[in-house]
Amino acid sequence: MKKNLFSLLIFLLVFASCGEYQNILKSTDPELKYNKAVEYFDKGDFMRAATLFDEVSSYYKGTDRSEIVLNYLAKSYMGQKDYETASEYYKTYIKTYPKGKFITEAKYMIGYCHYLNSPDSRLDQTSTYAAVAALQEFVEFYPESERVPEANRLIEELDNKLAQKAYLNAKLYYNLGNYLGFNNYESAVITAQNGLKKYPNSSYTEDLSFIILEAKYQQAMQSFNDKLIERYRNTIDEYYNYIADFPEGKHKKQAERIFNECNKVVKN
Repeated sequence: MKKNLFSLLIFLLVFASCGEYQNILKSTDPELKYNKAVEYFDKGDFMRAATLFDEVSSYYKGTDRSEIVLNYLAKSYMGQKDYETASEYYKTYIKTYPKGKFITEAKYMIGYCHYLNSPDSRLDQTSTYAAVAALQEFVEFYPESERVPEANRLIEELDNKLAQKAYLNAKLYYNLGNYLGFNNYESAVITAQNGLKKYPNSSYTEDLSFIILEAKYQQAMQSFNDKLIERYRNTIDEYYNYIADFPEGKHKKQAERIFNECNKVVKN
């Protein structure tokens, strides 16, 4: 009985809330809509807030309240986790109010929106690149901002994701080997080397270094006589590079096995 009464009460409250919202939508009073939009926003009802802010935005255009409404719109879409739309509103704010009161926040939030949209490293990383660019721009423009440490942390995290993407691409080339007559080992080497250049401090540095060693070893083993010794020697050089950087690395045993095999061939 108590559960039924509670359910009925909830239903009546929701019904009354919907009726109130519909009446507000029909109203021609922009002040009422603005105040109710703020009220909905404060309650976390971001969808209704965004609708009402959007309706009054044209009315307040050119007034002091206009940039406040635009900022609320961006935040309302953030609250709905529609980061792409939120980013567009922040960009609009920057274009409209380049010296506005929320300009620092808007600059940061564009990068943060792209960060939140950044997908798994196996997928397309367009949002990740956009996030890094926007956050780096923010740090450059506002080096004294209290958000700089957080922006730098996010950049580091995103760079690590891009390094992982480079490693996965290099690993894919390595696994393809000489499939269909293509030297994918060389592509693995180039991809891994580029990853090391772009993201030298990532947590994938050792993995990228080792896959270069592995790919060069595979090329040497599958070489014709005219290139065989040269490629084995290049692999030995790569071993020394790996060991110099990671003397106790997780791939040390495998690296030593490759080195020993290469030495045998070269000596013979």
